[in-house]
Parts: sequence; C-alpha cells; structure tokens
Amino acid sequence: MSEFSAEVIGTMVMILLGNGVVANVVLTGTKGNNGGWIVITTAWALAVFVGVVIAGPYSGAHLNPAVSISLALIGKLSWAKVPIYILAQFIGAFLGAFLVWLTYKDHYKQTEDQGAKRATFCTAPAIRNTWSNLISEIIGTFILIFVIFHFSDASMGISKTPIGLGSLGALPVAFLVWVIGLSLGGTTGYAINPARDLGPRIMHAILPVHGKGDNDWGYAWIPVAGPLIGALLAFALDLFIKI
Repeated sequence: MSEFSAEVIGTMVMILLGNGVVANVVLTGTKGNNGGWIVITTAWALAVFVGVVIAGPYSGAHLNPAVSISLALIGKLSWAKVPIYILAQFIGAFLGAFLVWLTYKDHYKQTEDQGAKRATFCTAPAIRNTWSNLISEIIGTFILIFVIFHFSDASMGISKTPIGLGSLGALPVAFLVWVIGLSLGGTTGYAINPARDLGPRIMHAILPVHGKGDNDWGYAWIPVAGPLIGALLAFALDLFIKI
C-alpha cells in the first residue's frame, strides 16, 4: 500500500459509509428512512474511523485536502506531496460516491425529492445565507484542524514509552468529527472537507441518477473555500500560541 493508494481507498470507504448513511436516512423505502441526524452524525464519525484505520499506517490518513495543506504548513508533510494527496482524495471521493449510487440505485428511482437525492452526494445549507454558511464551514474546519494539531500518541510513565494502540488510535479523530457534526453541523451539513463535498457533487453531475435535479454549483464553492480558510486560521492560531 502506497501513500497514494491508501488515501484513495481510505477516502473511498469514508465516502461510501458517510454518504451511504445519508442515502439510508433520506431516500424513499430504505430500512433506515427518517433515521435522523444522530444516525447520520454517528455513522459519519464511524466512517472516518474506518477510513483512518485503513489509510493511517501508510499515509497518515489525511482523507481531506484541508488536513494535507495544514500539515504541510506546520512542516509535517512535504509540499511536493500535497497535490498527490489531494488527487488521491478526490479519486477516492469519486469512487465512494459511485458506490453509494450503485448500492441505492433502486431507491433513487423511488425518491421524488431532488434535494434529498443530491444530499446523498454533497452538502447544502439549512438556511441559505452565503456569509453565514461560509462562516459555519470555517468554524467547523477550524475546530477539526486545530484539535488535530494537538493530537498526541498514547504513552506511559515518565519516559513517555509509546503504547501501541493499533486501530484504536483512530478513535480520537472519529470522536472529533462526531462532536463537530452534533454541535456545528446543523447549519450546512458540516462538509469540513473540500474533497468530500466537491468530489461527490461532480459525480452527481456525471452519474445517471434517476430524476436528479441541479447540482447547486452556486453553493459549491463554500464547502471548498470554508474548509481551506478554517485550516489556515487553525495554523495561524497554532503558530501564534507557539511564539
């Protein structure tokens, strides 16, 4: 497993399980129909956990361009690798979105609400207000990145001997995404990841989704710009603290 393939597969599985739960909750005739926000946020957190478990040992499991850029800013990732990571993340997002559509293909046919269909691919605001929506994405991603900066490996004793936690080491980021979704996700659906939103949105445009509506390109820049700005602000605060 290379860094590139790890990011592709990790992101693909994250999107498959994350957008999969949205499809299960909002599409007509599914077993999980109307399951609610807690179901969605919980499954998204677990989706991130699974993606990190897969990619973590090989690439560090960024699964998010905002994470890759922020780690490059603090010197934990070579800038030369950033485009490779981002390309892999978008490819993974494309594949994950395709698999969600393939899995729920019959339910797309049964669903009349075009907005619900698009929601299984990408985010949309609860109340459409450009600046409020942008601020929501900035704040959510700021929390994500700033806390990631402060993750530390488990250790024991005065000598700080590392404790091998294996796959359990992915739990902190899962809990972080879970609380962001529960606390801050009600405004825009907490994309907090440009690849997670734009990649599947492009697939929504490409795939022959039965009875689909528009792709809401007018909003599409917010889940891209917001996370990038949030990452930069997290870096700035971290830099200021360390001065």
